[in-house]
Amino acid sequence: MSGVMKRMGMIFRSKANKALDRAEDPRETLDYSYQKQLELLQKVRRGVADVATSRKRLELQLSQLEQQSGKLEEQGKKALSLGREDLAREALSRRAALQQQVTDLQTQHETLQGEEQKLTLAAQRLQAKVDAFRTKKETIKATYTAAQAQTQIGEAFSGISEEMGDVGMAVQRAEDKTAQMQARSGAIDELLASGALDDQTGTAKDDLTAELDRISGGSDVELELQRMKSELAGGDSGGGQQAIEGGQQESPKFDKQ
Repeated sequence: MSGVMKRMGMIFRSKANKALDRAEDPRETLDYSYQKQLELLQKVRRGVADVATSRKRLELQLSQLEQQSGKLEEQGKKALSLGREDLAREALSRRAALQQQVTDLQTQHETLQGEEQKLTLAAQRLQAKVDAFRTKKETIKATYTAAQAQTQIGEAFSGISEEMGDVGMAVQRAEDKTAQMQARSGAIDELLASGALDDQTGTAKDDLTAELDRISGGSDVELELQRMKSELAGGDSGGGQQAIEGGQQESPKFDKQ
């Protein structure tokens, strides 16, 4: 069973891979990859903006702490000038605490500056890669589109494309059916002409019969015309002949008398 399942799994994966390969359009895949790169670039830029904002906030805090430190120093000097050493000492103690905060913020500021520079450089490099990929993507898409058009034209000329194959099969079927109908029509005409197949309607005639009927009709007219001429000519010649024969018959009688 394990062998059968493995085989079924391999068949399923192979068919699925073939179906995905037919459905995949390289142009769509390239556009999707380019979109993902743009999203990544946008995230890097957002990171640079966030780091820059944090750096700017630290700079504002440092400025405030330095102002407070300067103010405490002035207060300590003033207290010391007034003989209030205790107040001067307190002012200097607070100033020392502020200086420690300033030192810590400066360290953080330097760290943020380094991160900002790294992210800025990464964003610039990524931007260059995205621009190069966009140019290459458009070139590949144009080449693929041209190759696809050339392939379709070649398949159309050769008749191996699916659409042209269907058209070719339809034309072949039409030609075969036309030839079959012509052959059937010719066979029926030959059977009618030979008399092997009777015309049940009594109206159809083959070419030979029609020609004979035409000649026969014309002959009947000519024969009728000749007969009428003979009758007319025979009537005139018959009267003269009878007159001659009558004269010959009466002559002997005149001699005998």
